[in-house]
Amino acid sequence: MTAQPIAEPIAATVASLMSRAKAELTELVAFRSVADPAQFPRSECEAAAAWVADALRAEDFTDVSVFDTPDGSQSVYGYLPGPAGAPTVLLYAHYDVQPPLDPAGWDTPPFELSERDGRWYGRGTADCKGGFIMHLLALRALKANGGVPVGVKVIVEGSEEQGTGGLERYAEAHPDLLAADAIVIGDTGNFRVGLPTVTASLRGMTMLRVQVDTLAGNLHSGQFGGAAPDALAALVRVLDSLRAEDGSTTVDGLASDAEWQGLQYTEEDFRRDARVLDGVDLIGSGTIADRLWARPAVTVIGIDCPPVVGATPSVQATARAQISLRVPPGQDAAEATKLLTAHLQAHTPWGARVTVEQIGQGQPFQADVASPAYTSMAQALAVAYPGEEMQAAGMGGSIPLCSTLGALYPRAEILLIGLSEPEAQIHAVNESVSPEELERMSVAEALFLRNYALSKQG
Repeated sequence: MTAQPIAEPIAATVASLMSRAKAELTELVAFRSVADPAQFPRSECEAAAAWVADALRAEDFTDVSVFDTPDGSQSVYGYLPGPAGAPTVLLYAHYDVQPPLDPAGWDTPPFELSERDGRWYGRGTADCKGGFIMHLLALRALKANGGVPVGVKVIVEGSEEQGTGGLERYAEAHPDLLAADAIVIGDTGNFRVGLPTVTASLRGMTMLRVQVDTLAGNLHSGQFGGAAPDALAALVRVLDSLRAEDGSTTVDGLASDAEWQGLQYTEEDFRRDARVLDGVDLIGSGTIADRLWARPAVTVIGIDCPPVVGATPSVQATARAQISLRVPPGQDAAEATKLLTAHLQAHTPWGARVTVEQIGQGQPFQADVASPAYTSMAQALAVAYPGEEMQAAGMGGSIPLCSTLGALYPRAEILLIGLSEPEAQIHAVNESVSPEELERMSVAEALFLRNYALSKQG
């Protein structure tokens, strides 16, 4: 379906800036800014932060700074003064990205932006380097059409994907820095391409590493196997205890029966979006929306054990896994961490020694979609997407900063928008962004800022 044209001067300005946006996103994607020095040099993140800071300075932002946060990452801040008496809006994005996974699985190099089938491919195109470009486009369009009617703060984080909390801790120690009347988190996305969507809720998360030790060293499986306790087998049993027969998450003491009230997600659409193989069942119970947005979900995201190639016939002395637990609104991430830790300890078999280490945590978030800022956003999205009404959906992912900002600035209205619709395949190989979505969401953000300024007059 061909999108309807937008009858708005700001839209024409954004359209004229899209080639520049592509060139800038190409530069930004080229930085291998994974916030894990064990995988990529810290200099890649530092270079990306410097690029973002230079971009803000070029747009006449004052007080631009690149500062270190407690987790060792860098965040970028800038302030663009608005007219006297105008409200202040904080725009958020992050420049760090997920690892590329298997580069051989990409159709084109992950850190080189490429175009095919009407989409731009590369790690971070949607999550969330494209989000920063969206902010730039919106501000440039306003400057070309009468000026930016609000004060604007921009914060671009450097470790969101790691969940290590650097910016959250920094904001708590410097509460005046990010204070604003409204906050736009540019790190979610539409329910699908062409359907304007705000995110009403986010699951929180906790990240743990669990290590099981059973022997002083590996043993010959022929000589000792059958009696010697195998650490890898023990770990497999521990991990299996986290799921019921249907695949539902089962952490002792953690409720997992909440129901989602709102926009629903059909199984057919989910199977297509998730690219589930034919004949493979989905896991869990309840509606798809229940499972994604209202209930906890555990994922084993990594295991340290011998690879198949080069494996020896040995009983393993040690095995380790990294576990992510998504925590829905209404539950406390700290309490979920305690319950998950206790579960892992209680379900470790054979008296094996188990060590649990917390490496990340973030609280869930629930937005107030009835606030005046959402009215301004609904009006903006109706113009950017002619013929469509704004939808409110949940998001199964986590943005830990949201709950921190909500606690620091309880009067601020927090909106979540972005570019990460299902076709974007964020966190997977062949991540991409729809340039049409980038264009229309940039128009929407510009119109929102204008609408919000008008709503605060008088």
